[in-house]
Amino acid sequence: MFALTDCQIFTGEQWLLDHAVVIDHGRISAVIPRGSLAPELPSHDLNGALLSAGFIDLQLNGCGGVMFNGDISEATLATMQRTSLASGTTSFLPTLITSPDADMRQAVAVTHAYMAKHANQVLGLHLEGPYTNLKRKGIHPARQIRPLDEPMLDFLCRHGDVIAKMTLAPECNQPEHIARLKAAGIMVALGHTAASYDEAMQGIAAGIGFATHLYNAMTPTGNGREPGVVGAVYDSPDIYAGIIVDGVHVHDANVRLAHKVLGSRLCLVTDATAAAGAGPELTQFDFCGTRVLVRDGQCLDEHGTLGGSSLTMVAGVRNLVERIGLPLAEALRMASLYPARAMGKDQDLGSISVGKVANLVVLNEDLSVKNTLVNGQFTE
Repeated sequence: MFALTDCQIFTGEQWLLDHAVVIDHGRISAVIPRGSLAPELPSHDLNGALLSAGFIDLQLNGCGGVMFNGDISEATLATMQRTSLASGTTSFLPTLITSPDADMRQAVAVTHAYMAKHANQVLGLHLEGPYTNLKRKGIHPARQIRPLDEPMLDFLCRHGDVIAKMTLAPECNQPEHIARLKAAGIMVALGHTAASYDEAMQGIAAGIGFATHLYNAMTPTGNGREPGVVGAVYDSPDIYAGIIVDGVHVHDANVRLAHKVLGSRLCLVTDATAAAGAGPELTQFDFCGTRVLVRDGQCLDEHGTLGGSSLTMVAGVRNLVERIGLPLAEALRMASLYPARAMGKDQDLGSISVGKVANLVVLNEDLSVKNTLVNGQFTE
């Protein structure tokens, strides 16, 4: 049991000064005025730093030089976790893009094993594909995009405790299949889709509750007569969305527009790849058989198709403040509280309040990461 003191605390709702966060057995046991602390309680002085709930990345393909698709193993997840901590990310969804059935089964087994050993770090697997639309495949391997069959549907539903999120194209999947996935506890997301507005709304009615990398790999609002998938997302009162705020994937004005419409249902995501947190020496990597070049922070194949990003969560938070013009409090919520709510994890994560897991990030004044805590333990 110990206290974190001399810090600017952002609880997720308000800023607190001259307060302390008391941590006991990995959870927050009190948030109280500093003067109320028992004199004998050990404390860690944060020297005026900012203390927030740790960031939650709902779309992480890889980082630190590794890709989950490239090596589906616990060692890869450990590298992703270790690398993510440097950017303030204490929890994430490892993302496996369009793959053969065998790889998907392996990813489920590996994720299950890792989660059993490391609580509140990997929050579940994100399967991005293969049940998407070839017309909006992006960098996903075309040869692996296919319909969802009954054996795999049964497998996916039986592992809803491990598969946190699944991205598919609503126009390529039966509404009853979407409903079954949702009933199994899986957050069904639309993405890599060429759906019309009506097709997207049918999928949302069947159980889709999230939009993967909003604007990217989906039909835009073409004109007043064609709302597209983006229009369907904006016209739905309950759907959450992830957005990549790196200045490359989405124009700043579109980020602002999305925030005005979706508000607390808009989550910062990275869609990061091996390039994130790897340093300038990494100039290329393999993404499911495609060579991706890293140039000026962009990840592009030889045809100029975006292959994920090199974004980190803390860089995304800075971009939300400096490029988009959002208040710091809202940027922090987009990186922590809103993702926790989207995945139904906000009873344990996403803000600083009594009873929640002490997954926290300590930030310097320039919004660089000073330290993180996972399950109440400092990671450095």
